[in-house]
Amino acid sequence: MLPKKPTAPFLTTKVLRQAAITGLAAAFLSLLPWSLGFWERWEAKTWDMRVVWMAAPGAATEDIALILLDQQSLDWGLEQGGLSWPWPREVYTAVVDFCRRAGVASLTFDVLFLEPSAYGVEDDAVLAESLASMGPTGLALFLSRAATGGLPSWPEGLPEPGWSVAGLDEWPGAASHLLATRISPPRPELAAAARVLGNVQLRPDPDGVFRRMRPLDVFDGRAVPSLGLAAFLAATDATVGPDHSLPTAGLDRRGLALSERFIPLDANGAAILRFRGPSGTHAAYSAAAVIQSELRLLESLPGVVDPAELRDKHIFFGFSAPGLFDLRPTPVSGVYPGVEIQATFLDNLLSDDFLRDLPGPATVGLVLGLCLLTGLALAVWRSPLAGTLAILALLAVPAALAVLAYQIGWWVPLVATGVGVGMAGILGLLFNYATEGRQRRFIKNAFQQYLSPLVIEQLIADPDKLKLGGERKELSIFFSDLQGFTTISENLDPEALTALLNDYLTAMTEIIHAEGGTVDKFEGDAIIAFWNAPLDVPDHARRAVQAALRCQNRLAELRPGFRERTGHDLYMRIGINTGPAVVGNMGSHSRFDYSMLGDAVNLAARLEGVNKQFGSFTLISEATRRAVLEQPGEGIPMRELGRVAVVGRAEPVTVYEPLTREQAAARAADLNRFAEGLRAYYRANFTEAMRIFADLNEVDPPAAGYLEICRDHPPVAPEEWDGVRRMRTK
Repeated sequence: MLPKKPTAPFLTTKVLRQAAITGLAAAFLSLLPWSLGFWERWEAKTWDMRVVWMAAPGAATEDIALILLDQQSLDWGLEQGGLSWPWPREVYTAVVDFCRRAGVASLTFDVLFLEPSAYGVEDDAVLAESLASMGPTGLALFLSRAATGGLPSWPEGLPEPGWSVAGLDEWPGAASHLLATRISPPRPELAAAARVLGNVQLRPDPDGVFRRMRPLDVFDGRAVPSLGLAAFLAATDATVGPDHSLPTAGLDRRGLALSERFIPLDANGAAILRFRGPSGTHAAYSAAAVIQSELRLLESLPGVVDPAELRDKHIFFGFSAPGLFDLRPTPVSGVYPGVEIQATFLDNLLSDDFLRDLPGPATVGLVLGLCLLTGLALAVWRSPLAGTLAILALLAVPAALAVLAYQIGWWVPLVATGVGVGMAGILGLLFNYATEGRQRRFIKNAFQQYLSPLVIEQLIADPDKLKLGGERKELSIFFSDLQGFTTISENLDPEALTALLNDYLTAMTEIIHAEGGTVDKFEGDAIIAFWNAPLDVPDHARRAVQAALRCQNRLAELRPGFRERTGHDLYMRIGINTGPAVVGNMGSHSRFDYSMLGDAVNLAARLEGVNKQFGSFTLISEATRRAVLEQPGEGIPMRELGRVAVVGRAEPVTVYEPLTREQAAARAADLNRFAEGLRAYYRANFTEAMRIFADLNEVDPPAAGYLEICRDHPPVAPEEWDGVRRMRTK
């Protein structure tokens, strides 16, 4: 296995600085347009998607029903009773009487009875009498902010709202530009008969879609409830006195507190509605069916609608026929009855699940936090692929937060947070490209021929390693050279020589990299490499020796092809030593190499040349042999070749020749015989050693070398003999 890439410190000063720069810049680019309202239209569209996706009935949805004057009802009235629009108000009494018979919780009319009935005064009186006998009823009035030329004044004879609202003067929704200036009430006799009057004016958002409703408006210092709130007030029998006084309420900057319920409001005094679904989610009955049912019940016949279906429900009467112009666009439908918007308000109030805006400071904090998180991710994962994947993952966070927030009752801005994350990601990628991309390309171009891909990735992750300076580490050092290459090169033209070297060096480098080594440099045909820096390689000695064996085998495979190109057989000599060395970037500030120096390096270089004296091709030191035995991994067969004192080093070193397992098995007898001869040589028994080496002379070059030494060496006492072969040349 290749060594694992060490993990660089996670939160470095550089990482935090980049995260802060990109995160703050992205937050600014997102929050500035947000504060100016530039994202509102897009935010509204994303909100509508959330509403459609998560709309669901609430706890009180089944407690509310609609009676709709639909196109079917208009057609029925015209065909069966000759009733043209507008209908006589006496017709509505059948609806009131049916609801009284059913025992409904409240009945609220989303109908503006502004003008006297075209059928005479008695027509209004009949409906007023029916409403008064009903009890919990609400009628519609209309407030507007049209210019009047004077101060608004409560109409004489119009019943007072009948409730008090604490904090009305300080309420943000009572700002002068939001105050109603004109009132259009129902006929006096009808207004007096109803328990509560409610405002039916609905204000859409800037894009024309109805998402909010003000629970009350202010006219001439009086708090007028919306029609949806009027239905709730009309049904509060327990708190209604004989003078039709209604519950007190309290207003503050957070919302409206009413009868142990709370309505959260925005800065303009509006509540965000939680829609239950498309039109028809609340149970709806045709006005014609209800009227027919009442008429049939008066004749003791079964009704079309069973009154029991409406028992204890809050009933809203309104229009859904297209020609009556009370259809509005909402998040859940482009065509939605206005009366159902009022019903949705009451549903939210009874279910206690109004939605609310996330406060501005919380929005700023959320956007800033997500931008900094994205900036941090891009500062840590600098590669384009990792950065892009991080952005895609983080873009899901605002969407997930928006969905979760909706479920618990909050409108969390999705566009501002999404734009912030996206901008932080883009800025992070650009920052990485500007600061890291150029450096990444420089490092790869400069070192791809010398370092393994793992080392290059580490340098890219931590470019500080490219600064001048070094560290002391134990390395396994590899020196190699081609035997007789000078002579070979003299017979080749430059192009052929270059091609030959490139093929040879590429094959050897691939093996060194595969074994986790670092190529220090090439010097002509020579290769200098080392293990255990800059990456830690626990079994560096074994890997270095294994790389040497693999290089020799690979060269043997390439030798026939090289012979055809050069006319010579190419052989490589390798020397390996393990020991402490200083390794790091060495050179000038403008030009440097990742290299090594030290006595252990010099010894490895000398061992490469010692191969000439022994007739071997790979030599390792005693230190390398010990490290191979001590380090993890499979052992490597090797034989001792002798003790040498290299040039420039007084202390002798024992050298060994590593072998493949196949070589060791095939030559086992000869290797044992060589070991016997070497022991005789160490004892200064040159006669015995010469006899043994003579047997191996034809098959083993190191034995042939010892044979010549033994023949020429004069007798010497064993105590005066150290068996060291002293090198005279490098």
